[in-house]
Amino acid sequence: RGAAGKVPVFGMLERAGKVVVEVVPDVKEKTLMGLITKTIEPGSLTYSDGFSSYSSLIVNGYKHVRIDHDKEFANGKAHINSIESFWAYAKERLAKYHGISPLKLYLYLKELEFRFNNRQAVDLFELINSQLVKLVRCDG
Repeated sequence: RGAAGKVPVFGMLERAGKVVVEVVPDVKEKTLMGLITKTIEPGSLTYSDGFSSYSSLIVNGYKHVRIDHDKEFANGKAHINSIESFWAYAKERLAKYHGISPLKLYLYLKELEFRFNNRQAVDLFELINSQLVKLVRCDG
């Protein structure tokens, strides 16, 4: 899955909510299910493409709907367009760098995750500043 020599990444997006992205060592079922179970509450309804690594979602306590893009892009409200929109956004933002070091990819992805999750913010600089103030205690 994906191009040879590329660093695998995995993303989950809550419908009309936040995205979580991670650099992963591989896209094997055990690896992806480890991330899914840490991030998504069992019993949740999940949507995915037909990738085989998602085959144990139901066994692990998730409701699971597969979207086969060879047959359809949506089935009523069942679709994966939201996460695909995030990946298009990420690719567009990252393309301007003409290649990113695999060692730094995580940082770029986390920046995109932050920007996407705070896309409604009026002033990202002010938001970042307020988050930094929470981290650094000034007794001055």
